[in-house]
Amino acid sequence: MPDSPSQDTQALRRSLGRFATGVTIVTCIDGAVKDGEARVGLTANSFASLSLAPPLVLWSLRAKSASLAAFEGAEHFAINVLSEAQVELSRHFAGALTPAEKFAEGQWAQGQGGVPVLAGTAAVFECRTVSRQVQGDHVLFVGEVLAHSEAPVPPLVFQSGHYRLLGEVL
Repeated sequence: MPDSPSQDTQALRRSLGRFATGVTIVTCIDGAVKDGEARVGLTANSFASLSLAPPLVLWSLRAKSASLAAFEGAEHFAINVLSEAQVELSRHFAGALTPAEKFAEGQWAQGQGGVPVLAGTAAVFECRTVSRQVQGDHVLFVGEVLAHSEAPVPPLVFQSGHYRLLGEVL
């Protein structure tokens, strides 16, 4: 007899968690906010490269996320690939804080389209949104890379529900 859907979902989540990923803070400007804090950001590990020619990346956001409307309406977004030194900032942006509270931490500059770009990261990709697609319980965002940078610092890694340090080069 097959497992119940909740057991299947939890088992699938555990299996997917065996895949190590980088950790990012994805940011945009909420065009619907006229006064006050228009910056939006969240911690995500659903980032991947898609194409070199043209330069495309992708990431996904839970369809029930409170930040979804801002990202759906944004023309630009930034993927800030966190360094090992930024683990606390990752936790901070994963919390249920207001944008003003989130952006009170870290050193931020303005990137393409006004998106918040974080200093001290392993890499940054400033993107123009080219596609949004609903896939299952998430929305998939594809962006054309307009600008990028990288630094020789170790990236933050997430695997099996825990932050990890990179090991030895094999």
